[in-house]
Amino acid sequence: MRFTYAEAMTDPAYHLPLARAAEAAGYAGFSVADSLVYPKDSGTSYPYTPDGDRGFLEDKSFVETFVLIAAMGAVTSTIRFTPFVLKLPVRPPVLVAKQAASIAYLTGNRLTLGVGLSPWPEDFAAMGVPWPRRGRRMDEAIEVVRGLTSGGYFEYHGEFYDLPPVKMSPVPTEPIPILVGGHSDAALRRAARMGDGWMHGGGDPAELDALLSRLAALRAEEGTAGRPFEIHVISPDAYSVDGVRRLADKGVTDLIVGFRWPYAKGPDTQPLARKIELLERFAESVIAKVSP
Repeated sequence: MRFTYAEAMTDPAYHLPLARAAEAAGYAGFSVADSLVYPKDSGTSYPYTPDGDRGFLEDKSFVETFVLIAAMGAVTSTIRFTPFVLKLPVRPPVLVAKQAASIAYLTGNRLTLGVGLSPWPEDFAAMGVPWPRRGRRMDEAIEVVRGLTSGGYFEYHGEFYDLPPVKMSPVPTEPIPILVGGHSDAALRRAARMGDGWMHGGGDPAELDALLSRLAALRAEEGTAGRPFEIHVISPDAYSVDGVRRLADKGVTDLIVGFRWPYAKGPDTQPLARKIELLERFAESVIAKVSP
């Protein structure tokens, strides 16, 4: 079992010391949130809070995802970074491929690319991307990113993207794992069909077993059950040794843990020293007892 430390919507100056502290404490990964803009008016709800309220996002700091990963990668040497999750279809996939390849190359293959569909039409509107057919656009974007980051010439002719033979340099020495986030059946099927793994978004803990069962069934349907596959999960069971073992028995490979309620409105008042104390305490009480 691997453990990913999650911290977002906090003082941006905290991220670099937190990345160093998480690496020193034995965490395998650091998740990096993605947010582009916050609309003044929206009728869209957030899918992972009990009441759907997205007001907790207002005035929260989000450093651009790849910029933040580059900065944290420069002050660490082993911990890997996973966008949780990058809103892929609102971005030009060729640019994403260039950013991802550059980060993976400079960090020594320490990027795992978590991608997903933004649940908000406002993100698509702000980026000048149509909302309809976003699922198919997402599929094509994944194919483009994977192809361009693999090295060699790559061409693509799809509904949304059309590329003559082109290539990028540098590219990383290992393929960039692409993990698909989302709880909808379409997202689970996309993860099973196209992904190197799946990212759980949290929400009601009681729903996790059904999601894992459905994911397993879809991987069997798609004929991908035999290939390596990461499953990143948020769960209350992650905070005890027995709970971690139960999740491992269900096929979970990575646990995402944080130490404050992230959906509170207003500024994060938890000091940096307290954050480091909590991540170190968890490493001593759980990670050290379940990791080899």
